[in-house]
Amino acid sequence: MNLELSEEQEAARRLAEDFVRREVVPYAAAWDRAESVDRGIVKKLGALGFLGLTVPEQYGGSGGDHLAYCLVTEELGRGDSSVRGIVSVSLGLVAKTVAAWGDEEQKRRWLPGLTSGDLLGCFGLTEPGTGSDAANLATRAVRQSGGDWLINGSKMFITNGTWADVVLLFARTDDTPGHRGISAFLVPADTPGLTRRPVHGKLGLRGQATAELVLQDVRVPPSALLGAEGKGFSIAMSALAKGRMSVAAGCVGIARAALDAAVGYAGEREQFGKPIASYQLVQELISDIAVDVDAARLLTWRVADLVDRGEEFATAASKAKLFASEAAVRCANNALQVFGGYGYIDEYPVGKLLRDARVMTLYEGTSQIQKLIIGRALTGVSAF
Repeated sequence: MNLELSEEQEAARRLAEDFVRREVVPYAAAWDRAESVDRGIVKKLGALGFLGLTVPEQYGGSGGDHLAYCLVTEELGRGDSSVRGIVSVSLGLVAKTVAAWGDEEQKRRWLPGLTSGDLLGCFGLTEPGTGSDAANLATRAVRQSGGDWLINGSKMFITNGTWADVVLLFARTDDTPGHRGISAFLVPADTPGLTRRPVHGKLGLRGQATAELVLQDVRVPPSALLGAEGKGFSIAMSALAKGRMSVAAGCVGIARAALDAAVGYAGEREQFGKPIASYQLVQELISDIAVDVDAARLLTWRVADLVDRGEEFATAASKAKLFASEAAVRCANNALQVFGGYGYIDEYPVGKLLRDARVMTLYEGTSQIQKLIIGRALTGVSAF
């Protein structure tokens, strides 16, 4: 694994760093309080190519490799995880999945809009009754006499849900128990019968458009089926394996932001006549953050390297996601401790970092699920 960035990778990182400094950081606190990111950010992300990374240029993508994608995602996570989530879901879970599994018509219909920011996608897997147990989802798609599919069910905690133009939806298409009866569909969000209800009052990622989706007799044509019938679970798991790399990269960004904030504050804040950076236990908190940042980044970069070389990466992605998400919580918590009481109010960024970090251990596979995936890979025995 080469740890030296190419000119193209460094250029992508710097572009994202500059974008975050100008377009994200000055507004992140206000978006958090308002529980809404400015929707205009989507077109700006698209204009810079951030919504098309790794997608072939022939479909409107900006190309590049997965390490460049991680570098951009890290910078976005450092600025505001709600903005990072827009890219991770619309590009990472939806556009990349269409590029990998879609037929030519589906690629040409959806990818140019998704990569430019003219369209936005969401990933419809989680349901009110099925989170970690995704193989037992209850949403049903029934084939009609004319070949159309009629879909009924509901989805919960869907990132980009109220903004999306297309839903990558997973539904049961036959009575085969478990994952074998699940198929994937590309459902336009304006299809009659599809209702979107915003989810407010979240602990973190408050600026992100999160929704419940309710489907009542939603009719889609045969061309909406993504991949082969019955292969939906495989499609979902392949998307989530790469998605965990993106989440890990975003967690590195959170941890970096915590480190920057802690170091800056410790040099300015004085107690007992000198900066608190001069006290050993404050330095311990800061050094623990720094080690977590480097370790999480290297685990994440290893996943990107495996993906780009075409090697097996799913277990490495689970390791990176597990460590980086738990590390982000530790780092944000340690930074808050450095700030003391001031860390507990939203005048300073560390409280938001901690709130945003906490969900990273839950979505796209909880920390417990990642441990079971890693354990299965090591022992050959499935514990779930």
